Amino acid sequence: MSSLSLLSRPSSSVLRHHHHKPTVTTTTRLTFNSPRHLTIKAFSAPSPVQPLTQDDLKKLAADKAVEYVRSGMVLGLGTGSTAAFVVSKIGELLASGELKDIVGIPTSKRTQEQAASLGIPLSVLDDHPKLDLAIDGADEVDPDLNLVKGRGGALLREKMVEAASDKFVVVVDDSKLVTGLGGSGLAMPVEVVQFCWKYNLIRLQELFKLEGCDAKLRLGDDGKPYVTDNSNYIVDLYFKNPIKDAWAAGKEISAFEGVVEHGLFLDMTTAVIIAGKDGVSVKSK
Repeated sequence: MSSLSLLSRPSSSVLRHHHHKPTVTTTTRLTFNSPRHLTIKAFSAPSPVQPLTQDDLKKLAADKAVEYVRSGMVLGLGTGSTAAFVVSKIGELLASGELKDIVGIPTSKRTQEQAASLGIPLSVLDDHPKLDLAIDGADEVDPDLNLVKGRGGALLREKMVEAASDKFVVVVDDSKLVTGLGGSGLAMPVEVVQFCWKYNLIRLQELFKLEGCDAKLRLGDDGKPYVTDNSNYIVDLYFKNPIKDAWAAGKEISAFEGVVEHGLFLDMTTAVIIAGKDGVSVKSK
């Protein structure tokens, strides 16, 4: 993909207010304006008889992330297995009265159904175009806190909601950490219109030929093409080698006619909460 090396990273003048080249440091502090729970510190997980499962780790990270939520906030509610723990915890706190006056903006029909079942008041971006906070999971996190998201199929709505949020907190277990995006060998999704999807699949595979990319149409459990909440298809890209320049890659993918959105979430993250066998830690900008 020789063309990618010729592309320059977008200048700061064209980025949104929270899209800038980060200097990432590992820290145990993330401060919000509210006086409650201003500091998050790394802590040790309990020592159960049985080893912690991946779901246990996700729940630890999700519980920590919900400490960022304040009464009166408009919240972006993510999609996926980790985000489901976040939504569940918010529902519990609303039911107990610890949280009040929350408005949730779900990133998928699945999240909308879960949140509604828990009594979380819901709305849409059209009515709340500026959010206080979004919490979501991620499929990959690189050292600069850039992400791959969308293996749950909700990448378009996730990116729209999270880009509209003042703060974007990501919750993961440590298996999601990579040295370079695409490095896990798992899917990096691209949402495409149904019309001539194979045409774009071939173009995407050719674009990343040097990375050893294999492009596949995502199928549902019934063996038919998976259809997103937006009535589109997903082409999953599988890389043998990490993407060398994610900014250039994202720009070239978006330039293809018929591509709706890609799963590279670049310079959007405020903090990443990481649950591992030794406890929970926080990386922030």
